[in-house]
Amino acid sequence: MKLQDKVAVVTGAASGMGAAIAKLYAKEGAKVIVADLNEVGAQAIATEITETGGTAKALKVNVAEQADIETMIDTAAAEFGTLDILVNNAGIMDSFEPIGDITDEKWDLLFDVNTKSVLRSTRKALPLFLEKGNGVIINIASSGGLNGAHAGAAYTASKHAVVGMTKNTGYMYAEKGIRCNAIAPGGVQTNIGAALKNINQFGASRLQKPQSVMPRVGQADEIAKVALFLASDDASFVNGTVVTADAGWTSAF
Repeated sequence: MKLQDKVAVVTGAASGMGAAIAKLYAKEGAKVIVADLNEVGAQAIATEITETGGTAKALKVNVAEQADIETMIDTAAAEFGTLDILVNNAGIMDSFEPIGDITDEKWDLLFDVNTKSVLRSTRKALPLFLEKGNGVIINIASSGGLNGAHAGAAYTASKHAVVGMTKNTGYMYAEKGIRCNAIAPGGVQTNIGAALKNINQFGASRLQKPQSVMPRVGQADEIAKVALFLASDDASFVNGTVVTADAGWTSAF
């Protein structure tokens, strides 16, 4: 098993990529905190893990709240004795608004969930990693964090910021035994778009061209396999970088 006796926290783990990552980590021997605002969904994933012989604990976490993030990391250490892997997966979409149409409130919400949560979770986990002299941080960025044609202004900017934080964190703590990498998924079959409403028609129309050349939609399990590689010793020399997993979509631009 690639993650035997490791302890992992996965945010946004009640569904989609987060759920797939949590289940695969548990299958590979990790003890997992299944963190999500959707407490019922998180509990369902944790139950599925335990019923198949794994170890997991569900936790209701609003990643936009610093107190919830601190409780999440503290619970991992109290429940399982340590923390080895942090996966910052939780995120929300905008409604494809260009910068001329985005409101301050929507901008702040996107950055609180997609970006500030990464800062806060990493900052809270770092003392544990520094004390041990090792640790792994995996940030789920997006192909929208690498170009400007896959989402609206707020989501694009929030994920570009995640890419920047990933590179900076990987560099800053490279000599401390801590690795920080990101995954930039392309279009993946998840429920992140389920809450989309009031779609900006101008923004959506501008995104039709890049969407038309997407080779295919990915599956959550495919992203989980990348996250397993980055969390394992197989990626011991991989740090401060972004792994693009999009079937070649971004190579078209």
